[in-house]
Amino acid sequence: MPFSLHQGDALSVLAGLPDDCVDSVITDPPYNSGGRTAKERTTRSAKQKYTSAGSNNDLADFTGENMDQRSYGFWLTQIMTEAHRLTKTGGAALLFTDWRQLPTTTDAIQAAGWLWRGVLAWHKPQARPQKGRFTQNCEFIVWASKGAIDGSRNPVYLPGLYSASQPSGPKRQHITQKPVEVMRELVKISPEGGAVLDFCAGSGSTGVAALLEGRDFVGVEKTEHYASIAAERLTETMHETLTQDDVVLAV
Repeated sequence: MPFSLHQGDALSVLAGLPDDCVDSVITDPPYNSGGRTAKERTTRSAKQKYTSAGSNNDLADFTGENMDQRSYGFWLTQIMTEAHRLTKTGGAALLFTDWRQLPTTTDAIQAAGWLWRGVLAWHKPQARPQKGRFTQNCEFIVWASKGAIDGSRNPVYLPGLYSASQPSGPKRQHITQKPVEVMRELVKISPEGGAVLDFCAGSGSTGVAALLEGRDFVGVEKTEHYASIAAERLTETMHETLTQDDVVLAV
């Protein structure tokens, strides 16, 4: 199987996986952001924070969105320490974040043992303009490596800026779903045939991108509803990408 998907708490699941089993970690953890005040950020659910009132999409909520900044930094350090153990030397980590949590995220990955390499930008063309202010139309991807990078192992030249809108309408299956076209570019940081880990798999967009780009996928999702959606999308993608060479005829 080119993918495995675990439904459960990420820290518990990762603790049971072997050392050096993945080539990269690409994940979109709960930002624990949103709102103008600390109270708004820690007392509202993900659905209240990130969906518009009266939205036609009745998307399921998810947990893990009510930590204050210090708690978030501690949690992220813990889980990225475990992810560091699972990643092969020279492998990369890519974590989505927003402007509020950018400093905490860069602190946490370094505390977990990763070498911080820089920040990528995801530009959202359809972001709402704000009168008298700058438009908040970028989210960020902090990237790091486990030690030195051997460019000859995966000789790709990847951009540092990605522009795509969040899926909408029936294609939007998760509150904070990322565009597959962006994720397809990001998974190329793993060598062909390598394994990508996403411990906050959501509806499975990272995994779909990995399979489409010829990578294996290891996913963890805590919310049962979203784990079910991810399993369905991954299975469908796997069947779409199967070739004759992948199928063995038994007689």
